[in-house]
Amino acid sequence: MRTKIKALLSKPEIGHNVTVKGWVRSFRNDRFIAINDGSTIKNIQAVIDFEQSDEQLLKRITIGASVAVNGELIASMGKGQSVEIKAESVTILGDADPEEVKLTILSPKKHSLEKLREEAHLRPRTNTFGAIFRIRHAMIFAVHRFFNERGFLNIHTPIITGSDAEGAGEMFRVTTLDPAAPPKNDAGEVDFKQDFFAKETNLTVSGQLEGELAALALSDIYTFGPTFRAENSNTSRHLAEFWMIEPEMAFYELADNMDLAEEFLKYLAGYALEHCADDLEFLKQRGIDEDSKKPQAERNEMDLMERLRFVIENDFQRVSYTEAIEILRNSKPNKKKKFKYLIEEWGADLQSEHERFLVEKHFKRPVILFDYPKNIKAFYMRQNEDGKTVGAMDVLFPGIGEIIGGSQREERHDKLLERIKEMDIHEEDLWWYLTTRKFGTVPHSGFGLGFERLMLFVTGMGNIRDVIPFPRTPGSAEF
Repeated sequence: MRTKIKALLSKPEIGHNVTVKGWVRSFRNDRFIAINDGSTIKNIQAVIDFEQSDEQLLKRITIGASVAVNGELIASMGKGQSVEIKAESVTILGDADPEEVKLTILSPKKHSLEKLREEAHLRPRTNTFGAIFRIRHAMIFAVHRFFNERGFLNIHTPIITGSDAEGAGEMFRVTTLDPAAPPKNDAGEVDFKQDFFAKETNLTVSGQLEGELAALALSDIYTFGPTFRAENSNTSRHLAEFWMIEPEMAFYELADNMDLAEEFLKYLAGYALEHCADDLEFLKQRGIDEDSKKPQAERNEMDLMERLRFVIENDFQRVSYTEAIEILRNSKPNKKKKFKYLIEEWGADLQSEHERFLVEKHFKRPVILFDYPKNIKAFYMRQNEDGKTVGAMDVLFPGIGEIIGGSQREERHDKLLERIKEMDIHEEDLWWYLTTRKFGTVPHSGFGLGFERLMLFVTGMGNIRDVIPFPRTPGSAEF
């Protein structure tokens, strides 16, 4: 029976015969094999009697090769390990040519993150990405556990849809029509009535609108699925394909929404600290090493563990957009023109540099901004009585800025219809959404958490392409 290395190290049974299977990380002195099977960042060392071993077998124990090792688990005198395996048999499951390994990221030399992205099929074998993807799994599980414990229902919303939830128009079109010669109607336009769905369709940018329909029958629901944005942004913060967590709650007003968002984020940070300690410790040290190469002004004031505890231990500061604008307008970075985007008047759309200033410099705690100008927010957000603002909220974190965006939804049919018309959205495309406001409408709220944005925070990585297994970005859809 194979034993995973994580299980072997967590409850070592000295003197027992064990079998491990994994990939060779190093082989020293024809004697010491470091093996990793992906269950933990830690390796197990197997010690072989090279004098009694077949010479051809020893040549095949190379970095990257897969092996099965059977032997007795014994106490280890080696540094950094409590146990090792006294190997009785070693079987090569899959060879790895040393000359070919040298040309890949499996070679032991240090590789740039850009190089690792180019070999995304191999990067889970590295310590950094093994840690990231184990944490990613833990966070997926934690999300589902959080909502399940609170009686939420998980709803699958469409991936192919005819609506643009954000109204931004940056969507990937889904069609079976011949791109070289699509059928045309009498007006000379593409005749989508002949398409598979008999209308224009696209990949979803959000499951929110459909999620609202479910919440207005089931009370508390959440979606967790892939979303797509055809936004030509080649930055460290954008992906064309990413995952979104979107809870929607009937009978929730804006304050209730903020309460849930704070509770949710504290829960996730706590779960990571409790269940991902080894991987977080590795990534923390990696972050410290990376920071040491940067100018002092660009370094993180807190290490990775401190940032996670910062979220858990501090109540989130709740500040209106109007108050935040005054703070930013009168701040030293703004007055001394240190901000890239200067804050000059009410109505400005805040950038990451402004959000981080509020969190890291001014309040020194996570911040929830609320009541934004309606002109910079989506059509579905509830209009406040002042006629200028909507019941929107953003949660801001250290090192990252906005991590959650949400709002109380506009439940009044007349107000919603008025806003749709103001924004030149086709009313007929949202007939089903408007209809819910005619049959027992209620106050309701929700928010969206980009899962990869969360992963940036929890792992301390600086580029969103490094927290998803196979990033989709402009000009890149490899693998």
